[in-house]
Amino acid sequence: MTAPGPSGSAAGARVAVVGSGPAGLYTAEALVEQVRAAGGEVEVDVLERLPTPYGLVRYGVAPDHPSIRSIADYLRRVLEHPQVRFLGGLCFGRDVDRELLLRCYDAVVYATGATLDRRLRIPGEELPGSAAAADFVRWYCGHPDADPAGFALDATSVAVIGSGNVALDVARVLARPAADFGATDVPGPVLAALAASRVREIHVIGRRGPEEARFTPRELRALGELPGSEVLVHRPEACPAASGPDAGPPPDGGPPPGDRRVRGNLAVLAEWAGRAPQGRPRRVSVRFWLRPVEITGPDRVRGLRVERTALDGSGLLVGTGEFTDLPVQLVLRSVGYRSVPLPGVPFDERRSVVPNAGGRVLGADGTPRPGEYVVGWLGRGPTGVIGTNRSDAVRTVSALLADQAARNAQARDGTPGNGTACRAARAPRLTELLAARGVRPVSYTDWLGIDARERELAVELGRGERVKLHGWAELDRACGRTAPPADG
Repeated sequence: MTAPGPSGSAAGARVAVVGSGPAGLYTAEALVEQVRAAGGEVEVDVLERLPTPYGLVRYGVAPDHPSIRSIADYLRRVLEHPQVRFLGGLCFGRDVDRELLLRCYDAVVYATGATLDRRLRIPGEELPGSAAAADFVRWYCGHPDADPAGFALDATSVAVIGSGNVALDVARVLARPAADFGATDVPGPVLAALAASRVREIHVIGRRGPEEARFTPRELRALGELPGSEVLVHRPEACPAASGPDAGPPPDGGPPPGDRRVRGNLAVLAEWAGRAPQGRPRRVSVRFWLRPVEITGPDRVRGLRVERTALDGSGLLVGTGEFTDLPVQLVLRSVGYRSVPLPGVPFDERRSVVPNAGGRVLGADGTPRPGEYVVGWLGRGPTGVIGTNRSDAVRTVSALLADQAARNAQARDGTPGNGTACRAARAPRLTELLAARGVRPVSYTDWLGIDARERELAVELGRGERVKLHGWAELDRACGRTAPPADG
């Protein structure tokens, strides 16, 4: 994509990016690179509710995932660019709002992701022992909003509902020996809970057939490589609804059986389907063609009732009336994510995204709102992988710079428009307005204080490169912040 030329560039502009996860930081990177290619500079402030950057790279990826370090190191270089500034500990809707940001910046890019889970909407879902996999992930990743004692892992049998990589991450964490996490960054209370875990059986349950599972062959194979665990697949359930190189896409729009990822998954599952139980300490059963219909138990989870599913003559998924009760004591749902609306920002409740066209935020009348943009899951929904956010950011930034160039041209020509050239250059800086209200953001230097303390803790405990601090109090203490944490 081509950035605007120097004569109409956004040189000197200030841009706020709300959210410091991959989508937000790839946006900051694209802004710096595209404006530099046009011969100018841009100031980018990255705003974050937490005192820590990196979003789901820090608080959404399993601690034993090999890509964490490389991605975090890459994003760190973005934050250390002289034209990028980190402003943490700012809650959108409390410390800052849409109007304030549009007053202080030439453009605002919303990149807060999708943090809420989708519900199963079945009886018993509110019972103790029924939880979102997203909450479990935040727990083992040490998110400050997660109660360190939130998961006791006193269940012997667990059901993980879903057939994506998050479901596999959750199953792998439950099945892996706690000693394997000693060199990772999981907080001390989490490591203690994993060491005391009574979990012996894990059911990973998908409503549809294996060809429509969203996990990748790499993540699937990793599940079968855990010491002390075995993976079992029911042979009839491993058969896809349609197979063969000449088969077309399933009627409901799922991936074609000829897809490379699907072929890889089917090959792994077929290998596992031929295995006999070996009596290892922990067992993971990967199940398909089952849908949860009820979580049972009078006072807490005691079981999960599932119904066998199949495709009818028109290719629709239907229940067959064949039910099975699984004696589980913990149910973790991983059936998708949804975004949280931002106060004052348009939001499509049905699709759970900010309505947009090419990254430009659309108002109620369907026209772009000047100076407002969206990237990542908040704009497109929870699809793609971390790297998908880079191309998304490049596209949105190209639109932003084209709009800014048009405003600059209008200002030079005296043409009526939606703004003036780099209006933020004459506006007060956000940090000055916040300081007048007694609000001090967490700086990148403050974050480095947290980073240093986590590395020191790892040395003290003899555990890897870092051990995450758990809870707001520890994070605040490490970065010198005394204000109470933001809600929401």
